[in-house]
Amino acid sequence: SRGPLREALGQLAAEGLVTIVPRRGAVVKRLTRQEFIEAYEVREALESLAIKLAVPRLSEADKAELHRMCEQMERAGQSNDPDRFFDLNRQFHARLVRASGNSKLEEVHSQLVAQMGRLMKQSVQLRGGVEQSAAEHRAILAAVDAGDPERAAQLLEEHIEVPQRVLRSLAAAESFEQEEEVAPSNE
Repeated sequence: SRGPLREALGQLAAEGLVTIVPRRGAVVKRLTRQEFIEAYEVREALESLAIKLAVPRLSEADKAELHRMCEQMERAGQSNDPDRFFDLNRQFHARLVRASGNSKLEEVHSQLVAQMGRLMKQSVQLRGGVEQSAAEHRAILAAVDAGDPERAAQLLEEHIEVPQRVLRSLAAAESFEQEEEVAPSNE
């Protein structure tokens, strides 16, 4: 019925995932290049804080799980399975954020990543491929294993900065500025 649909679209709009256009309906919000860069900047700050909080808290089982995810990401990259790679990449970063023990940080990070959505897949092209991304994850894990939260944060920041630098250098960003219709309006 219309009530629950309006409520759901209102929630998506509140989360910045759709834009409600009068007499047109809801459209998926596509971030402009600048908005995407800004989202990356916030993501960098959130994940840097998260990893600093997480490193002292991670158990050996947590570290083993992160290593398993990293190995699976490498295999997904080698077998040309980008969907699997990005699912694992999302899980890897979310696991570090969750390990921070800060539920508010986890909530804000989750909302931000949802807003960045489908454009996140383009980040691997911006950084030079899955091999490069996998190498960066391995370096982050080496600092985690060494119990060095500052080094882990530095490597994570560098990892997240790569797409930002490339985006800033792009002359045109048409693909980032389009909107897609989700639900037509009946008003």
